[in-house]
Amino acid sequence: MNKKSFDEWNGIKKHTEEKDSGPFFYEREVWWCLLGKNIGFEQDGKNDFSRPVVVLKKFNLDICLVVPLTTANKSGKYYFEIGEIDNKLNKAVISQIRLIDKKRFVNRIDILNKDVFNNLLEKITEVNFKKSL
Repeated sequence: MNKKSFDEWNGIKKHTEEKDSGPFFYEREVWWCLLGKNIGFEQDGKNDFSRPVVVLKKFNLDICLVVPLTTANKSGKYYFEIGEIDNKLNKAVISQIRLIDKKRFVNRIDILNKDVFNNLLEKITEVNFKKSL
């Protein structure tokens, strides 16, 4: 079992919390985001504790709902292919949506096509919120 570097992440997390503010962001944007080290199977950031995410819903100037991305070759109902970001095929990990503060955003990478974004929202709703028969 890999040992997670929670102590290193806690230092970065404290520094991130001390920021005065974060950048302006909008729905459909793809950002590098400080997700950190999390518990068990929750989606972690990569080596520098960051991972790309798509902004799904902006609630106000400070918080939003995001879905993390992966370049791992995974399939199944919890993964949705969004296309190439930074010249790599990316999939949204739709079981891992989460609320974040804008202080976690590092830099904007891209913006999703409207049709891809709408299809992503439909898939998230279907998998996470519709009752199975």
